[in-house]
Amino acid sequence: MGADTRFILGPRPRLSDVTTSTALLTDHYELTMVQAALRAGTANRRSVFELFPRRLPEGRRYGVVGGVGRALDAFERFRFDDEVLGVLSEHDVVDETTLEWLANYRFSGDIWGYPEGETYFPYSPLMIVESTFAEAVLLETLLLSVLNHDSAIASAASRMTWAANGRPCIEMGSRRTHEEAAVASARAAYVAGFATTSNLAARQRYGVPTAGTSAHSFTLLHDTERDAFTAQVNSLGKGTSLLVDTYDITEAVSLAVEIAGPDLGAVRIDSGDLGMLAQQVRTQLDGLGATHTRIIVTSDLDEHAIAALAAAPVDGYGVGTSLVTGSGHPTCGFVYKLVARAETDDPDGELVSVAKKSTGKISIGGRKYALRRRNARGVAEAEVVGIGEPPENDGDDRPLLVPLVRAGEVVGREDLDTIRARHLASRDELPMRARQLSRGEPVIPTEHVD
Repeated sequence: MGADTRFILGPRPRLSDVTTSTALLTDHYELTMVQAALRAGTANRRSVFELFPRRLPEGRRYGVVGGVGRALDAFERFRFDDEVLGVLSEHDVVDETTLEWLANYRFSGDIWGYPEGETYFPYSPLMIVESTFAEAVLLETLLLSVLNHDSAIASAASRMTWAANGRPCIEMGSRRTHEEAAVASARAAYVAGFATTSNLAARQRYGVPTAGTSAHSFTLLHDTERDAFTAQVNSLGKGTSLLVDTYDITEAVSLAVEIAGPDLGAVRIDSGDLGMLAQQVRTQLDGLGATHTRIIVTSDLDEHAIAALAAAPVDGYGVGTSLVTGSGHPTCGFVYKLVARAETDDPDGELVSVAKKSTGKISIGGRKYALRRRNARGVAEAEVVGIGEPPENDGDDRPLLVPLVRAGEVVGREDLDTIRARHLASRDELPMRARQLSRGEPVIPTEHVD
């Protein structure tokens, strides 16, 4: 961990400014459905799709919406350019009529959704996509892949930062996942309260603050631990973090304070009984006059390990594998289903409700509206989903859906500071039992009203 992790967020190019198309980040059958619908004359029927979870990951009490900003970036680059059309033509994915239609593809409809950082529950209508069938169905895989991944990471990160109870968490899982997933994970973790990441691409693309100092290899490179610590302090300053568990921790802590003085920024412990070692190191640091030197712990931490260290003199947590794998739940199980459609091509035609009835995989028909029912003290009591029209707001409740895309243009982009603040506010309004890490049911029920 560096001495100073402050980072000034300046203007950055959006990913939508990059010309690489996202149109092939989809499933083959999305395009064959469009081909068949074009031939049947049903492709232009006004349709409403809904992205939602049927349940939370087993034992979880709430989820966190992540990836909305990334999904909007990807949406803006969802174009069938010459290169993409060449691939589809070469491999006979669709016929010539469909290729011509795809060449002119521009989503012209509207998308509403839960804003990023918001908490969610079973059957929360996280995205409502309204357009023609052909325009809307093509977005299914892209939206699901982004939101399923990022929401899983954000949900795990939220549990970790809540367990940390104000102590900073550092995301450091890049080497434990796919290189692009690592960047998305760093962003999602930051949304849910992580302080920094080790991933420099996340800093470049999204402005997520980064931090880092050295690994065990740096110590092993030098002839002695003293040489390694001296080199690091001379390069990075006394405020740096020294890794003290390569050899003997007690000797390393003494050396660290001797070399950097009592102003040493932090020591990092990466192995062993972290709670016991943190106690010993804190006592040793205080005895050496380094009363303000922080103790950072790493080593396969998750929310349960963080909670178990609540009474230990730990000042920060570095989390890797568990974070980037969703702490045992690497996807959220979101689905994207047609819930209403017109019976003709008339853009003003009345919508009829449609729903899937498959055992264990039902959907609930009709266009949805949602609010968070709260009591007079502002504590959440239920997720209320209106079918066909908004549910009644008694004055204490909070509407959840916001416009993300209007007439094909993105209108819902937000900065990360706004998203982080929203997450904290949404999480804080949940009942206190939402903090419990033991397995349980969703902390509030979902109610559907006609």
